[in-house]
Amino acid sequence: MSGTTTAAVEKQRIAALAQRYKERFRNEIAPQLMKELGYTNIMEVPRVEKVVINMGIKEAHEDPRVLEGCMNDLAKITGQRPMVTRAKRSISDFGITKGDPVGCKVTLRGVRAYAFLDKLFHVVLPNVRDFKGLSADAFDGHGNYSLGLDEQLVFPEVDYDEIVKIQGMDITIVTTAETDREAYYLLKALGCPFRD
Repeated sequence: MSGTTTAAVEKQRIAALAQRYKERFRNEIAPQLMKELGYTNIMEVPRVEKVVINMGIKEAHEDPRVLEGCMNDLAKITGQRPMVTRAKRSISDFGITKGDPVGCKVTLRGVRAYAFLDKLFHVVLPNVRDFKGLSADAFDGHGNYSLGLDEQLVFPEVDYDEIVKIQGMDITIVTTAETDREAYYLLKALGCPFRD
């Protein structure tokens, strides 16, 4: 019964978050981007399509406990169960054969993606020691942005005593923007702490 109650509470929280985000996007972000980028139609305004969080784990094929620990940490951070990523081909230098687990990843869409970005931009990154802002040079030329974190301990959901291995992660923000300039203004409007 408690599992059903927890799921219902989570569903209500996400619905409230979705409503808050929609109002903020319509009333603040979209008008700001239309003004800055010269759009005439609100449908031209770029949006975040998805956020992909990936952990490449060197010991994943040797020690399943490390992989499971990292998957649990990623699930706590994102609120979604990660999938195991597997080697697409064998690499003898690393002792990896095709199909071996090499990491885990989560793809967040919709409200979950915006909730994660809100937490990342306003809670996690400002609390990283010696953080001076994100580089605006990490766009890929197609309106997508990537950044890396050295450890999962920067997220408040992760307890130091419960982690199996300190592990870094790559975060890719995929947007509907056609240019890096549009994506920059979108992420800036969402609160991304760029180093200007």
